[in-house]
Amino acid sequence: MFTEQDARAVLNQLATGVIQLDASLNILEANSAAESLVAMSVFKLRGMSINRLFPDNENFAQAVRETAANLRSFTERDMLLIRPNHELLHVDCTVSPGPALFGAGQTVVIELASTERHQRIQAEENKLVQNQISSALMRGLAHEVKNPLGGIRGAAQLLERELSTPQQREFTQIIIHEVDRLRKLVDRMLGPRGQLSAAEFNIHEVLEHVRQVVAIEAPPSVAIHRDYDPSLPEVFADRDLLVQALLNLVRNAVQAVRDRGGNVTLRSRAQRKFTIGTVLHRLVLRLEVIDDGPGVPAEIADSIFFPMVSGRDEGSGLGLPIAQSLINRHGGLIDFTSVPGNTVFTVWLPIRSAQ
Repeated sequence: MFTEQDARAVLNQLATGVIQLDASLNILEANSAAESLVAMSVFKLRGMSINRLFPDNENFAQAVRETAANLRSFTERDMLLIRPNHELLHVDCTVSPGPALFGAGQTVVIELASTERHQRIQAEENKLVQNQISSALMRGLAHEVKNPLGGIRGAAQLLERELSTPQQREFTQIIIHEVDRLRKLVDRMLGPRGQLSAAEFNIHEVLEHVRQVVAIEAPPSVAIHRDYDPSLPEVFADRDLLVQALLNLVRNAVQAVRDRGGNVTLRSRAQRKFTIGTVLHRLVLRLEVIDDGPGVPAEIADSIFFPMVSGRDEGSGLGLPIAQSLINRHGGLIDFTSVPGNTVFTVWLPIRSAQ
């Protein structure tokens, strides 16, 4: 038999926020998605009037009152609501008459779907497509460059045998050295291949390893801070690949602040019911690398994950594309926000078990 508890469990699985009001337009119930949208628990929401939940939203309040009075549904796309903390909320909103409950009379059901979420999903899909295209271009270019490099190195070695003086052989050594440097660069462009060597481990062990490595390299004027959530479960992933991806991100953050000194913070959190691309995950890991440097230049913000794009003259422009590719292989994604004084690179990584 389908019970009230079963119905509540189904509602809490929905990505759309659902709020039920009584005849006086006070909140009776709200599901988990609604709690996330309004940033308030259902225990605080119960008994609260809809006017108090969304103050300064008279058009919305009027639509709710008319729905209750006329028993007619109301829908508006990309509605702007203001939460009690004055934060703005962009939603697709539907207000419908609900069933009459014993003791509560006629009810009203409000459905709220964040349009910001859809916009973010679209942006993430675009980033995933961009990464696939740039990875294919990198691999194609790397293969085209790598083949003739072997011939150049071999010819330089043969030429070196024919030369009689150390001064002449010095020039062939320069050629060989530069070819080897280019081959290493090409190998970085190709990135790691093969199957993931996945195992379960504590993500904070990886973060601490990365922090210690970068702290040794960083100048004294750069402080690296930790803000970890100790309750996070273990992740099932390729440890070495995650180390490399995070090293790239943290080294970039240190480079952003090293000239004038500054702060870099490593933060770990969990996020429930989060969509990466088109996949909704029950639980994901959110790792943030935060710096208080000058920020990402606006002219490269849209292409920063493309190869050979760098905000520094001495940068190779490969660190971020490679990090993105490594995280993508785990079903995750790297995103960022940046304003002067606060740049945040966020790694979204699905939490999976070894089972």
